[in-house]
Amino acid sequence: MASSSKVIILTGASRGIGLAIAHYLLGQSHKLVVVSRSEQPLRELEKQYNGQVAVLAGDLADFSLGEKAVELAKQQWQRLDGVIVNHGVLDPVKRVVASSADEWRAAFDVNFFSAVAMAKAAIPELRKTSGRIIFTSSGAATGAYTTWGAYGSAKAALNHLAMTLAVEEKDVTTISIRPGVVDTDMQQEIREKHNTAMDENDAKKFASLKATGGLLKPEQPGHVMAKLVLDAPKELSGKFLTWNAEELKAFQA
Repeated sequence: MASSSKVIILTGASRGIGLAIAHYLLGQSHKLVVVSRSEQPLRELEKQYNGQVAVLAGDLADFSLGEKAVELAKQQWQRLDGVIVNHGVLDPVKRVVASSADEWRAAFDVNFFSAVAMAKAAIPELRKTSGRIIFTSSGAATGAYTTWGAYGSAKAALNHLAMTLAVEEKDVTTISIRPGVVDTDMQQEIREKHNTAMDENDAKKFASLKATGGLLKPEQPGHVMAKLVLDAPKELSGKFLTWNAEELKAFQA
C-alpha cells in the first residue's frame, strides 16, 4: 500500500468496476478526478468523501476531456500520480457485414481514441511522479465473438497502446488488465438487449454465468486495479494481464 496520498484520474467512475475502484481509493484517503457521462453518481462521491473528489462529467468521445481532467488534478492537488482508463461501450453489437465504418469509428472514439487523448494529456505529469496508467481491457481483445468486432478490436488496440507506452515512456508504468466477466450494467445489456444479435451459444454462456452465480463482483478486479495504479512494479509495464494472474498475486489480497 502506498504510504502517502496520491492523485488519480478515474474514468467510468459512476458505476460497476469504476465505482468499486473509486470507493477503494477514496477509502484509502487518495484523491480522485472522477470522469463519466453520468454526473449524479460522481456528485454523490464528492459529498461522501469531502475534499477528495473533483468531478468532470462528459462524454469521453470528446477528446478534450483528457486535458480537462489533467488540468483539474493540477488545479486541485498540483500533481498527478496515476490514470485508470475504465470506460467503454459494447455497441455496435452487429456482424461486420451488417455494420458501418461510421459505427465502428464511433466505438473507437470512446473505447480507444479517448484513451490515446487521456494518456497524451497525462504523460507530462506522470513523468514527474513516475506514475502509472491502467487500462481496462477485455478477453475480447484476444478472442473473437460474433457481433463484438468493434469492441474487441478496440480493446486489442488498447493493449498495443500499453505496449507502445511501455517502450516510449520509461518513467511511466502502463498495464492493460482483463477484469473477467463482471456483474455490471454491460453484462445486463448483453443478456437483455444484445442476446438476440449474438450467436445463440454465446448468449447462453453469458445468461448461464448470471444464473449460476458465475459473475465476478466489481470489487474483485476493481480492487486489484486500484492497488496497481498506486504500486504496480516497473517490470509489468506493457503487459496484458488477467486480474487474477499469478504475476498479480501481491495485489489480490
